[in-house]
Amino acid sequence: MKLAIMQPYFFPYIGYFQLINAVDKFVFYDDVNFIKRGWINRNRILVNGEIRYFTISLNGASQNKQINEIERIDNRAKLKKTILNAYCKAPNFNIAWPLIELCIDYNSDLISEIAANSVVQTSKYLGLTAEFEFSSKMYQKTNNLTKAERLIEIALKNNAKQYINPIGGIELYNKDEFKRKGIDLNFIQSAHVQYYQFNNTFISNLSIIDVMMFNSSEVINEMLTKYTLE
Repeated sequence: MKLAIMQPYFFPYIGYFQLINAVDKFVFYDDVNFIKRGWINRNRILVNGEIRYFTISLNGASQNKQINEIERIDNRAKLKKTILNAYCKAPNFNIAWPLIELCIDYNSDLISEIAANSVVQTSKYLGLTAEFEFSSKMYQKTNNLTKAERLIEIALKNNAKQYINPIGGIELYNKDEFKRKGIDLNFIQSAHVQYYQFNNTFISNLSIIDVMMFNSSEVINEMLTKYTLE
């Protein structure tokens, strides 16, 4: 069993999906504190060749609240208009847009559920096979542990032999601490992925929305293998 645990992000960048592609089970870490100006409710797209943020508006968002306690303010019409105007002439628009619209209109007010659904639906679109869970629903009794201890405990509950973390965690987590519990800790490092973007100079690490607008699911699946484990 290979396991990963991450906060739910709304249409995250391709590296997030490389992580999902690398594991058997993916746990949405939704009962931890919200991060302002992070990627939970926003990401970046390409508008007229320049980076622009799209954002789900939130009611009372605070780093003193858990992700699964925060509700959205309904700005769905504006959000859809922004993405529609940016990509209506993209080569894969007619295929990708129905999925994006469906996720924006998802019937929940909780940002944790809205963001997680965008990840689940995109993963289905790409044919990924990882199982999804929420930490708040399956691992509530572990939330009194320290960061590393909780990840290890969730891994042990799943009999996971390998835990894969984004490369940013290399400064936070110690491989020996995981190894003492019989778990191999690896960090995923994305390779450079490049594709056509309206004949503009390529801009990397935008939302998966941008990737889907310019590439078929088959091509994206090849991109999802472009990583190394450290």
